[in-house]
Amino acid sequence: MGIKWEMLAAFSLLFWLIGNGCRAMTAVEKTKIRDQILEMFDHAYGSYMKYAYPADELMPLSCRGRVRGLEPPRGDIDDSLGKFSLTLIDTLDTLVVLNKLEEFEEAVKMAVKDVRLDNDIVVSVFETNIRVLGGLLGAHVMAELLRGQGERMQWYRDELLHMAKELGHRLLPAFNTTSGLPYPRVNLRYGVLNPLSRTGTESDTCTACAGTMILEFAALSRLSGDTVFEEHARKALDVLWDKRQRGSDLVGTVINIHNGDWVRRDSGVGAGIDSYYEYLMKAYVLLGDNVYLERFNAHYSAIMKYISQPPLLLNVHMHNPTVSVRGWMDSLLAFFPGLQVLRGDLKPAIETHEMLYQVTQQHKFLPEAFTTEFKVHWGQHLLRPEFAESTYFLYKATGDPYYLKVGQSIVEKLNTHTRVPCGFAAMQDVRTGTHEDRMDSFFLAEMFKYLYLLFSEKSQLPFDIDDYIFTTEAHLLPMSLSSTQPPCQDNRMVQESPTAEDLFTYSCPSTQTLFPNNPSFARTIRDGYKYLTGVGRVHHHATPIRGIELPLHDSGMESVEFFRSMGISLAKLHDVAAGLSNAGVLADAAGPKGTYTVKLIAEVSQATEEEEVVPLIVQLISPPFLGRTVLMAGPAKFGMDLTKQEHGVKGSIVKSAPYSACGPIENAEELRSNIAVALRGDCMFASKARRLQEAGAIGVVFIDHREGSSSEETPLFQMVGDGGSVADITIPLVFLFSREGAVLSAALEEHRNVDVLLLPRDRQLGREKVSQPLGVNIKIRLSGGGELLSGEDKDATIQLLLEPGEEEEEDGEVRSPSSQCHLSDLPPHMDKQASGAGPQSTACSSHTDSQSSP
Repeated sequence: MGIKWEMLAAFSLLFWLIGNGCRAMTAVEKTKIRDQILEMFDHAYGSYMKYAYPADELMPLSCRGRVRGLEPPRGDIDDSLGKFSLTLIDTLDTLVVLNKLEEFEEAVKMAVKDVRLDNDIVVSVFETNIRVLGGLLGAHVMAELLRGQGERMQWYRDELLHMAKELGHRLLPAFNTTSGLPYPRVNLRYGVLNPLSRTGTESDTCTACAGTMILEFAALSRLSGDTVFEEHARKALDVLWDKRQRGSDLVGTVINIHNGDWVRRDSGVGAGIDSYYEYLMKAYVLLGDNVYLERFNAHYSAIMKYISQPPLLLNVHMHNPTVSVRGWMDSLLAFFPGLQVLRGDLKPAIETHEMLYQVTQQHKFLPEAFTTEFKVHWGQHLLRPEFAESTYFLYKATGDPYYLKVGQSIVEKLNTHTRVPCGFAAMQDVRTGTHEDRMDSFFLAEMFKYLYLLFSEKSQLPFDIDDYIFTTEAHLLPMSLSSTQPPCQDNRMVQESPTAEDLFTYSCPSTQTLFPNNPSFARTIRDGYKYLTGVGRVHHHATPIRGIELPLHDSGMESVEFFRSMGISLAKLHDVAAGLSNAGVLADAAGPKGTYTVKLIAEVSQATEEEEVVPLIVQLISPPFLGRTVLMAGPAKFGMDLTKQEHGVKGSIVKSAPYSACGPIENAEELRSNIAVALRGDCMFASKARRLQEAGAIGVVFIDHREGSSSEETPLFQMVGDGGSVADITIPLVFLFSREGAVLSAALEEHRNVDVLLLPRDRQLGREKVSQPLGVNIKIRLSGGGELLSGEDKDATIQLLLEPGEEEEEDGEVRSPSSQCHLSDLPPHMDKQASGAGPQSTACSSHTDSQSSP
């Protein structure tokens, strides 16, 4: 009887998959994709080893390694680099997951022999912990596993664990604060407070930076027997929990490490907070201590109450969580559906993941930030793995082959759009497809791990993946650690008010509980968000459809090429008849021989406008430039509005010290009554502007820290504030991409005294304001020749007349067939906006395509 039920269930699943257009992927198909992932990994890892090692990272466009101090500084991005072969260490346990055991053994030998951890260099405590300490621990666990199997790593004697312990001790000085929250940076050789450390002046850190230590530090304590690491990481979590907003159970984004006051009070699940929540949940799974789960559940209830507005995840004010503080989301929140899977809350995980997938369908990748209307806010894509991570966990939870298709699309887009001869390059802007000369270590540590696991069966892996938990950098720590050593005795929490419990509060997710015998569960949730961004939607026109009749030549090529230049494609009706149930016949038997009639049914709608960014300029006006050097600049949403200043703002430029303007300003006297130049990064634009304004600057020019960015390749954007009030900032602020910034910096270095003028581009001498042309979208379908239109359909919205043959002009040159575009019967509002010259205007020609949606 049981066998019959199993067969019935199997057939039900098969018929459901077929009926819903999501065929289960065969073993052969999965193997093919898995082999493609391995080839891509070999290309990326091989390029790093060939062109970059022992440098920290590969520069895939330059085909060389990125060595800190030898390349132009990029601000806080470079704090990940510590001259410790970052990419090698971050990739070690990925080699084992991908069953590249020989390469793993060789890589471990190189790491033991070559890597030094005592460099005189300032690094990010957070990044060094998750990438390097986590990488060493994950590799040690894998080395022990292989040594225990008796074939490989027989020479290994815990060398990686010794390196991890050394690094842990070099990170500990960061915790020397009155609160117990760590400094954001530490000098690997001199610590924090040593006069030679070149750090220790910071007062703030992000919530994730302080709250993402417990997995690695607790694992180090339990593997080494030294409890000091777990104690410090736990203390930092205690402080964050104690400083939460008691009414909402939310935390802010940035906190003062000395007094625990919140510096930024916006609360979400993306950048600045993300892995704090992740590590509370996973600390419970790894260490078995209920205190972490109780704290996570309290936060999770608050997130679902205030932040989650399916399918969106918004940012709110922690003290007034009904108020949304910004209209955009960042790509780091893509990890959250995976965390919801771990908790067992599948429905919102499916909803948010589907929203993210629709954004990738529209923009190829997740932009670094996108608006709640799914437009690009920040165009970068750094090869981040969070979306692939959530895809993997959703497939594990549901078994739905839909998520294999999602994974396949990730693989194909990476290979098509980011692969370069020396590796894979980040996207500088998803709208333009331009590359950035960086391949971060997490691409090898996480992306390939999750993609390979997605298409692998458990039997194809060299170990049981379910015996391990992933850190935020996807390093593998064994869940047996919970029994290695008891938790700290004082790690107990007094819960002020009990939180409501649900089905998943103290249990692991069960697909049978979530959707018993109902494989369509995930699809029914997804379907409500399938066309969220408009991509892939089949439009059903509610408005009257108006016709266009065209006589075409026998070959049709001239007219076809004309339409192609307008962005319109034509196909013979019998080629697409299967998809057009209401189509007639293409050829008109009653028409003249050698011609046939095609009727195009078109609807015209005004293209939606994106938020306008008013271009500014930085004009160099002192000798020898005399106004001839003009640099395109972006505006800010706060500070002085230059569009309201008749003559702009003029002043001499002075480089800020420190250049990032994220610490106390050291050259305030020099900056007074001048325009400051500061580098983007390390802290918020608003924080920099306040410091420089207080120092007496009359304006600020920010220069992008991303190497090679330019206004020619990247659309301008508006700088935003820090989530709080920015009314106190009254000086003008402009933003230059790095190439334009390099021109300004070179001028200052060569001539010392450089005067500039900050003003809108349209105020530049001799430049008149150009009105924005109207953009329209034209949607077209074909109907059969000879069909008669009735009623309102008889009135043509747009009439295009193509006269056959070539026409010889008086000068003897051959011209293209003449074309006319009549806007004869547009609605009144369209007539005024599109024509501007009356109903006989021909201004609508091929401009329609260039101004419609990208």
